[in-house]
Amino acid sequence: MKEEFQTYCDAYIKLFPHATSEELDVLRSQLIIKEYGKKEFFFSCGDVQKNMGYVCKGLLRRYYINEKGNRITTGFVKENEYATDYPAFIRQKPTKYFMECLEPSIIIELSYVNIQEGYKRFKNNEMYGRLTAEYVLTVQTDRVESFLFENAEERYLNFLNQNPDIIHRISLTHLSSYLGIERQSLSRIRSKIAKK
Repeated sequence: MKEEFQTYCDAYIKLFPHATSEELDVLRSQLIIKEYGKKEFFFSCGDVQKNMGYVCKGLLRRYYINEKGNRITTGFVKENEYATDYPAFIRQKPTKYFMECLEPSIIIELSYVNIQEGYKRFKNNEMYGRLTAEYVLTVQTDRVESFLFENAEERYLNFLNQNPDIIHRISLTHLSSYLGIERQSLSRIRSKIAKK
């Protein structure tokens, strides 16, 4: 294994502070680490996602294609976040989304089969599974509520506050799609804020 990869695996293992040495040994043996190029897909619409991804390095965009053929961005996944369409993953159903690398990325993967076996074998694994599910649910709920209770400027400002590390790594086109506004409107919002 590349030394760089070993460093990523060691960092990932630290996410499980309550795991026993036996649990960690099993987990280490199951991890797959892969490199993806810019514009490569972690998964595509229609795929059944076999592996949960954890981004060590890079940035991905989740999007779907609407009835007009437009690509609608629904999320960004950066370092130390999970790359998944979680509801489809846990049901092993085809996803409706694309997960595309916006940058060269390194992703640790753990298979659905190994995750399920871990739940059966180790009590701690169930806890980590629950924490992952809670995180994903919170992110999805926050996004839905942002459209219900915030205007476009508030959504933009909240995105800036929550993602200062990626704002310069994504295009205005992708960001305006994610925020649900036209690119020209986003430019106006940015100009207005810059003048304050």
